[in-house]
Amino acid sequence: MTSSSPSQCFVYITLPGAVSAVTAGRFVLEETPKGDPLGRFVYGRSYLQNPAAVDIDPIELKLSEATYETIQLSGVFGALRDAGPDFWGRRIMEKHAGKARLDELDYLLESPDDRAGALGFGLNRVPPTPRRKFNRALDLEKLQKIAEALVRDDIASDPDAPQVQDLLLLGTSMGGARPKAVIQDKKALWMAKFSRPDDRWNHPRVEHAMLRLAQQCGVNAAESRIESVADKDVILIKRFDREKKPNGYTRARMIGGLTVLRAEEAPQTRTRWSYVLLAEELRRIVSAPKDDARELFRRICFNALISNIDDHPRNHAFIAADQHWRLSPAYDLTPSPVVSQDRRDLAMECGDQGRFANATNILSQHARFLLERDEAQKIIINMRDQVDKTWYDTATACGVSTRDAETIRGAFVYPGFSRE
Repeated sequence: MTSSSPSQCFVYITLPGAVSAVTAGRFVLEETPKGDPLGRFVYGRSYLQNPAAVDIDPIELKLSEATYETIQLSGVFGALRDAGPDFWGRRIMEKHAGKARLDELDYLLESPDDRAGALGFGLNRVPPTPRRKFNRALDLEKLQKIAEALVRDDIASDPDAPQVQDLLLLGTSMGGARPKAVIQDKKALWMAKFSRPDDRWNHPRVEHAMLRLAQQCGVNAAESRIESVADKDVILIKRFDREKKPNGYTRARMIGGLTVLRAEEAPQTRTRWSYVLLAEELRRIVSAPKDDARELFRRICFNALISNIDDHPRNHAFIAADQHWRLSPAYDLTPSPVVSQDRRDLAMECGDQGRFANATNILSQHARFLLERDEAQKIIINMRDQVDKTWYDTATACGVSTRDAETIRGAFVYPGFSRE
């Protein structure tokens, strides 16, 4: 932490049904005597006395008078980090600031109002008004050009350059490392994800098709649509953590799979990257554990059948629009035409044979997903048949070109999936 950076901030939250934030507590980031980052959080007295108050998250920061501490995630509690910028957002903020890296507290404080979930951060005890209006669909062409320039690193590092000021029009949270921005229409907020100059196929069209295919397979997947601007496609994914009201947007609390698993992204912590553990943990926090465990099992099957090897914990989330937590709609579903025909691995362990994306392996831990063996086996067989028979027609119906469909063909129902 640099001497010029703040060492503490207030944490704001938009309570269920509300459209404006209140102050929930105070977060302090300092160092231990050994120089390691140490984070502390305490709820404010007025918030604890608020009858509408809710936990920031049901795992680390339960509603209490306690002072919470952590040395994980550079001293930033998982639920707070989930409300901060992702990889793409961090890159935007670093470029905008003209620095190779910012301090962890700066990432939280400087991210604009499009962050995921119901939290916000500031230096004043009273929450500020939103900093900016959201983009409109008519801005997509300009946003695509800014995103492409950032991907190519064609934007100057000078924070005073006019083009650098435009960077904050882009999104800073949700959606992984792909270029994106938040778009507002008359009914909702949408996450617009753009193509990249180095894409091997039309990613917006393919992702849109995978969300449709997932829905056809009984997976609760996010709503999406395609917009075309300047001969390029953009996928718009409906924000499931926002609901438009006449006077603003309500916000659902949101935490990621890493937070629920009490894990990090560093290789030495990936022993907890496990669907089986995630099923165990969700049973502690969601209001309908049987439904959500079954839904998680369906997502394992779907990811294996489309060779989505990017199914890491950050691509799983839990939301609470009211008092109750549930598994969020599925998002970031991307096929990977891997060369191997015998074995493909998911990003997280899914059975007795670890990460092996194989039907027998997935079935091996069915009881942990609150499923009888016959029920789990039926899900696997029916989904395999559905993906095998319909992926191509679904892709082409969503505008995926014949060439792109052939490029990704190898991702679907690879031979090793059904081998004993």
